[in-house]
Amino acid sequence: MSCLTPDAELVAAARRGSPAAFREIVARHQQAVRSFLRRVLDEAADADDLAQETFLAAWASLGRFRGGASLRSWLCAIAWNKRLSLLRSRRRAVDREAALARWEAPPGPSPDQSLDLQAALRRLPEAQRAAVALCLGGGFSHAEAAQVLGAPVGTIKSHVERGRARLAAALGDEP
Repeated sequence: MSCLTPDAELVAAARRGSPAAFREIVARHQQAVRSFLRRVLDEAADADDLAQETFLAAWASLGRFRGGASLRSWLCAIAWNKRLSLLRSRRRAVDREAALARWEAPPGPSPDQSLDLQAALRRLPEAQRAAVALCLGGGFSHAEAAQVLGAPVGTIKSHVERGRARLAAALGDEP
């Protein structure tokens, strides 16, 4: 036990369920994690939120820390992955809003336009129609739609893209 570094001893104690040991890990490394995130994110509030999420994830996954790298670098790797997830989530939200804007009917659509869209949707294969309805019409992410439909995310992405292309062709809006 004496050959263990102080961080390793804290990790071992935290793995055994010691909240005090984990509090010490947080106290020792939170500034480094927060500073790192503040340098790679535009908003300090986002950095602070992700720092907190980093330590929650670290607590949940202490069993996977192998000690090959320093605890600080492991925590920063978790923080980096949290940052990537945040940015992906924001990109998906922007893409989803853009997709919805493209498919929303213009103000005061004629009944014929609404009927044309409904008819085009009915002509889509069932799986494509469901994916389009969830992702483009309902604002669901691909992952959320995959969960609802019980299909892989890649399949949902394909269904949405193919369904979008078929709708565009049916409505005469091909790019």
